Amino acid sequence: MYVATSRPPAAESRRGAVPATVFGLGVVSLITDVSAEMVTAVLPLYLVYGVGVGFLHLGAVEGFYAGSTALSRLLGGYWADRLGRQKTVAAVGYGLSAVAKLGLPAAGGSFAGIAAALAVDRAGKGIRTGPRDAMITLATPADQLGRAFGVHRTMDTAGAMLGPLVAVALLAAFTGYGPVFVSSFCLGLIGLLVLVFFVNAPATAPPARERVSVRRALAAVSSAGPRRVCLAAGLLGLVTAGDMVLYVALQRQGGLPAGVLPLLPLGTAATFLLAATPFGRLADRFGRWRMFLAGHVLLAVVYLLVGLSTGGWAIAVAALLLHGLFYAATDGVLMAHVGPLIPAELRSTGLAAVQTVQALARAGGAIAVGAALQFGSPQVSFGLLAVLLGVGIVAGLKLGAVR
Repeated sequence: MYVATSRPPAAESRRGAVPATVFGLGVVSLITDVSAEMVTAVLPLYLVYGVGVGFLHLGAVEGFYAGSTALSRLLGGYWADRLGRQKTVAAVGYGLSAVAKLGLPAAGGSFAGIAAALAVDRAGKGIRTGPRDAMITLATPADQLGRAFGVHRTMDTAGAMLGPLVAVALLAAFTGYGPVFVSSFCLGLIGLLVLVFFVNAPATAPPARERVSVRRALAAVSSAGPRRVCLAAGLLGLVTAGDMVLYVALQRQGGLPAGVLPLLPLGTAATFLLAATPFGRLADRFGRWRMFLAGHVLLAVVYLLVGLSTGGWAIAVAALLLHGLFYAATDGVLMAHVGPLIPAELRSTGLAAVQTVQALARAGGAIAVGAALQFGSPQVSFGLLAVLLGVGIVAGLKLGAVR
């Protein structure tokens, strides 16, 4: 039996059930995120305390990590719409990410080889994201999109929580990083198989349409609503620190042991896990764009806490809790807000375009924040970042996308 069925979303919404397609994609994301976070959890520890890189290089790595998905997001979204096969294109992306995990142990100590494997992994993530999110919007009634994305992100984040725990357990049980990478590949492959064999494309497929062209796709994305969302998301992304930089700064500012660094993301993930679905419901009721901007207010408070921290676990715990609430208020909520603004037959391309703008902006922000921390004090760097983020929030209000 398939995880997704052909039952219309309206029938499921009357029962208050999450569409089967959304639940199935959530299972895929849960498994895949265990695989992905096993690797990403050990990267800061390895780079900072193994290789000895500073904030500048760490910011550059994170900028590459965020920005390398840009072109692949657009290609994945465009071809999913052009072929009308969101699930097939998403499967290609999941497959690339799984195979890339084997490239990491094969690279040995070669930085170029590691970078190439990470590039393939990020390309796979970019290809799958737009089609996957489009499947969620196509399978869900418009007035329940915040809830649907909240449920999906909750399951996704459950995997993000398990990944670091599995990685730490493997590092404790075995010597070296090889077992982490091989186990990550196996889980990625399982996630791909679940998608292929147990998740159907949404029953609410787009109607018959003219051939999707680049010009039509660009016209849809550049219409007033999506254009303003892209601009606001880009401005906010430019003043967002990368997660790895934030965690390292928090560990150092708080005087925490270096060994806890791979576990700090768990604080963010646990809060995200608990808050994603409730925040999605609130966004549906009170306004998704308002929720998105409110999340960035929480992020500004996080920056102030990190910059002003004088040591101790209390500030670290508070910062991680607020960081998780930021993601719960923004990640799926942004897609739920912009999805209905884009024609169904161009939904994958449109969502991918918004994600690409945000990813490129965050890549630039990660590099800039890393450079600021390398040559300046954390107090000044994070204080200025909080102020600039406040300016970006005001700009988001002025752009008039609030509803």
